[in-house]
Amino acid sequence: MRLTKLHLAVVGATVALAACTPAAEDPQDVFFNTIAEHCGNAYEGRVTSGNPETDATWMNNRIVIEVRECTENRIRIPLHVGDNHSRTWIITRLPQGGLELKHDHRLEDGSHDPMTMYGGSTVTPGTPTAQAFPADEYSKQLFTELDATVSITNTWWLSFPDENTMRYRLSRENREFHVDVDLSSPLPADDFPPLPWGWEDHYQY
Repeated sequence: MRLTKLHLAVVGATVALAACTPAAEDPQDVFFNTIAEHCGNAYEGRVTSGNPETDATWMNNRIVIEVRECTENRIRIPLHVGDNHSRTWIITRLPQGGLELKHDHRLEDGSHDPMTMYGGSTVTPGTPTAQAFPADEYSKQLFTELDATVSITNTWWLSFPDENTMRYRLSRENREFHVDVDLSSPLPADDFPPLPWGWEDHYQY
């Protein structure tokens, strides 16, 4: 087909426009950066889905998260449930792509709990507001060794159902557990919980 000057001009303009149009941002980068924007803040949360028997400790105590430590590729979020300061969520941007969520559990002396560093990595790009982390092989082996095989099919989710809420969700067959964190009201510094267990000197991972 013979191209006229008009055709060539249209093609040229289309190519130029495509070259100037920025590529869509990676949804996992957007998600990671959204959490990082809250670094240095602490917020209260509450259980919005759970079992009154097995989740009573969570339901009957104050829940506070701190977006406490952020680097280019890692965010550490201590989770406090009443006087229990054992838990930290670790979100990592992986070198090969994708995100990883790990649960670091500590004993009161700062040493690792036997049930620690379980979690998983994303297997899909997810969305800018929701990421899923199915249990990885390390976690499945740990759950088997510690007689917690019911957790082998766990999937953990972090999401932003709206601009003022961050949700932590654990799901598997016959199990739904949600904690919704209120991002609209950062806690004043004098209302922050004490340091998480193991942070007193240098938190080793």
